[in-house]
Amino acid sequence: MGQDDSKGLRRAEAGEASLTELSFWLAGPAVAVRSVAVGLAIGLLAAAIASWMRARGIRVAYTRKVFHFAIFTGAAAVHTYWGLPGTNVYGATVAVIVLAAVAAGDGNPLYEALARDTDRPRRSLFIVVPLVMTAVGGLASALLAGPYAGVGYLVAGWGDAVGEPVGSRWGRHRYRVPSLAGVPAERSLEGSAAVFVVAWLASAIALWGIGAGSGLVLVALACAGAGAAAEAVSNHGLDNLTVQVVASLTALWLVA
Repeated sequence: MGQDDSKGLRRAEAGEASLTELSFWLAGPAVAVRSVAVGLAIGLLAAAIASWMRARGIRVAYTRKVFHFAIFTGAAAVHTYWGLPGTNVYGATVAVIVLAAVAAGDGNPLYEALARDTDRPRRSLFIVVPLVMTAVGGLASALLAGPYAGVGYLVAGWGDAVGEPVGSRWGRHRYRVPSLAGVPAERSLEGSAAVFVVAWLASAIALWGIGAGSGLVLVALACAGAGAAAEAVSNHGLDNLTVQVVASLTALWLVA
């Protein structure tokens, strides 16, 4: 083989490697279209339901978490079927919906369903920061834990979704957590207990979905405990990152 042929072969191999690396991150046309469609369907439906609830006087502690629950559940489903590329497209689609509401600001139905009065004067900040942390946590979980990222998605999506409403309604034993921008933040032992219970169910479903049958109940218990502990101590606004990563890595460590 001549020198020119060798150079051509190396360039071809480098090109194939680059395409392989790119396909790991980017969705093909079919997956992209499906992921956008799912993101729009779930995002707009969840936005409509949360906005409708808020317009009827239901507290943001509930409306925000209805949206949260739906978006994370959709992410887990998309990741199961279309992997990281599909999840990236789905997340970007949902982010456009949320950021459009933030740009509209006060009075926008979805904004009012997501923005807590207790986060004043930084209501927008505590929509955008959790959104970014959700994206970072989802990406980190997928890269570090592979198929077990679904455990983190559901623990964060379901477990964390019940913590704030339960704490708001029944929380009596409250504790302070660190926060951003000087906005005071509290959680409750009752809310943290609810996170643990629902996270146990969420972990079991996610583990069953990826075929982790052996010791599933105990592994789910450990994932729930790790996720609930991460939620309890995390900085206000950052728990969407920490809960996903901790629960996913716990599942990977115990099952893989």
